[in-house]
Amino acid sequence: MSEEGGEIAHRHGSSPAAPASLPDGDDLLREILLRLLPEPSSLPRASAVCKRSRRLVTDPKFLQRFRTRHGKKPPLLSVFRCLDNFVFIPILDPPDRISPECFSLHSANQVLRCRHGRVLVKCRLRKEAVVCEPISGEQRCVTISPEFNMGFFNGTVVCAAGDLGHVHGGCHSSPFKVVLVCMCREDNRALACVYSSETGIWGNVISTAAPCELWDMGAPATLVGNALYWLYMSNGMLEFDLDEQSLSVITGPPITDDFRRRQIIQVEDGDVGLVTLSYPSFQMWERKVNCHGVATWFVRKTVGIHNILGLPSQLEEWERGMESILGYTEDTDAIFIHVDSNVYMA
Repeated sequence: MSEEGGEIAHRHGSSPAAPASLPDGDDLLREILLRLLPEPSSLPRASAVCKRSRRLVTDPKFLQRFRTRHGKKPPLLSVFRCLDNFVFIPILDPPDRISPECFSLHSANQVLRCRHGRVLVKCRLRKEAVVCEPISGEQRCVTISPEFNMGFFNGTVVCAAGDLGHVHGGCHSSPFKVVLVCMCREDNRALACVYSSETGIWGNVISTAAPCELWDMGAPATLVGNALYWLYMSNGMLEFDLDEQSLSVITGPPITDDFRRRQIIQVEDGDVGLVTLSYPSFQMWERKVNCHGVATWFVRKTVGIHNILGLPSQLEEWERGMESILGYTEDTDAIFIHVDSNVYMA
């Protein structure tokens, strides 16, 4: 009896091991989603599975973790050609390929800028700009502010989301801003105006303190920090500060290269820079501003493009002077150049 009682007491005195805590359902699914391939179609396809997946993959914190985990820059989705008509040319293979049928703009005259998953195009005949989202196929028409000369204006689109941890590129439902610049006919001063998708109206027109020769065709804006930069025909740049809502003229580096061989970029330090093409090399300039507000340009580095792209060290006589910089993508930090009737990405 005592032994049996002791045995019973022993059993009752021992606490059974607590069961291991199971991970939260969201946490488990989140870890699975983080391991998807970093391809454009991965998260959209996952979001179509159920509401729960859609909620997780659209969360800014998850998008930040996904981008950090894979450490991969977003791919180039397409290119645009505007000769006799406006053509959207996809680059990627299925299932990441965007169908040309979902992006059709017959009245478009010019692509002004692609940024943060959106495309801004000019429709001169309809006196409006159109903000397009190639992935979703959505388009939003913005009537141009009457102060602007429809024959000579440039512009760009930027994401307006300011929440902490926001990841550009996955922000198709976020608010945006359209910034247009043009020349004032009376005194040749540059003008700027900002449209907000949240309010649906244009802000006040802002002008530079001094005249400048703003270039329209082939000179899209470059976003550096929270400021936009445009090249203009003489040796300088137009700067629009998105925070201060100010427009100013900046003197460029002491160069004499053809305008078609220059491109504003963002350098590694986050400063504004300028790349000049002097075949067979690129020269990269950087602008530094000291504590007294004095700006200085200096050559950061020189790179031989024939070593990178496998191009000849010298061009044929008839090819010389025809090379040019066609554009620059901020997300992938790539420059497109035209050499020998071909386009290269460096």
